[in-house]
Amino acid sequence: MDNTTQKLADFCIQTNFEQIPTAVVERAKLLILDTVGIMIRARHDSESTPSMLAAVSKLGLDRGDCHVFGDKTTYSPSAAALINASLAHSLDFDDTHAEASIHASAPIVPAVIAAAEMVGASGRDLITACVVGYEVHVRLGSAVGAADHYTRGFHPTATCGIYAAVAAVSKILKLSDSQIVSAFGIALSQTAGAMQFLNDGAWTKRLHVGQAAQNGLMAAFFASEGYVGPKQSIEGKWGFFHNYSTDANRDTAVSGLGEIWKTMTLGVKPYPSCRYSHAAIDGILALAAEHNLPIDSDVKIEVGLPQRGFGIIGDPLSQKQTPRSIVDGQFSMPFSAAVAFRKRRFVWDDYADNLGDAATLALCKNVHVYVDAEAEACSPENMSANVRIISGKDVFQTFTKVPLGEPDNFMSAEEFREKFTGLCIPYMTSQQIHTLSNDILALDSYSNFADALFV
Repeated sequence: MDNTTQKLADFCIQTNFEQIPTAVVERAKLLILDTVGIMIRARHDSESTPSMLAAVSKLGLDRGDCHVFGDKTTYSPSAAALINASLAHSLDFDDTHAEASIHASAPIVPAVIAAAEMVGASGRDLITACVVGYEVHVRLGSAVGAADHYTRGFHPTATCGIYAAVAAVSKILKLSDSQIVSAFGIALSQTAGAMQFLNDGAWTKRLHVGQAAQNGLMAAFFASEGYVGPKQSIEGKWGFFHNYSTDANRDTAVSGLGEIWKTMTLGVKPYPSCRYSHAAIDGILALAAEHNLPIDSDVKIEVGLPQRGFGIIGDPLSQKQTPRSIVDGQFSMPFSAAVAFRKRRFVWDDYADNLGDAATLALCKNVHVYVDAEAEACSPENMSANVRIISGKDVFQTFTKVPLGEPDNFMSAEEFREKFTGLCIPYMTSQQIHTLSNDILALDSYSNFADALFV
């Protein structure tokens, strides 16, 4: 009998901090640090933040005790989860998973933090809950099949993320087995996230993730008070697998629970764009440095991507070559390639400097994107890319199988700190940044996690 929902609930109940390998704990702290830095920057710089906060205020949700990063106002728990999670995904700079094609931390960490503030959870409790969420998120994303999910128009970070948020919050609240099953059932009715935003650069992708965190938090709290949700919400006749996948791999959802830690398979972003662009950015930076290519050279750049990536950041090419907004730029391989070649880097501030820059936009027109057989052969395990730079009669080419930030090419703790500092420095002092990053990386030593994050 297929009992995926029950097995995931059992995993939530059975997992404790002492069972989690040290390497997984340390990885989770780095992921939390990364997410907090993104939230702080997005609170100030994301163009979708002011309208979101105004709407939350008009709804009366800015009258509570829960914190939003980078904000002096405190909010209701559900609003804090919504805002923090939306912020975590607003820059498209958050962690990823190649096979599942999800951003794991964005819906999980904010939901956990809101719940943890309500009950005064310890740092160890918070880490454990996040890891439980990561394990559920990656497995469900892999099980539904990202290519099929995208083709059907769904955003897996959100659709799978609400289940991950439920699992994580349930751990904080110490829900019973039957309560977690009900919480999963309640979440089923709120599972959403449509990819229509790709057509016009709308902001809804960010809100998908905020709503996944908010609704996951609410589902867990409803269940904690005895509200009954349907059983078998994942594998049932009208459950998640049947509604959101053509042919879900059910074994993938539960295989190796508590033994194989999928948290260690998450990747992080050194560049603030869709993860599918990163292998190409690595290749462009490497070729430009190796051959000392002048920035003002008249070049053509050819980028070969796997089919899944091509559909998101390469097609239709004419649209991707003419980005008009940050969202357009985030999902444009031509723009990412042009910025990387001209700036010899790609940081968040490059959007403001380059979206209206004539030279950058002219180079976008010289970037061709296609489906590459070698990159496709490495997919979905790797978001690989082939890059060819043509400068006059000279042709330079490289293949990047594993982009920087993937588990097999992971960023160092120092690189995480540099990214965190770069995100926070416009709005925090160097001492504040140093203290906060140190506290997050020592989170497991705090009896109340809030002493590390909100001092």
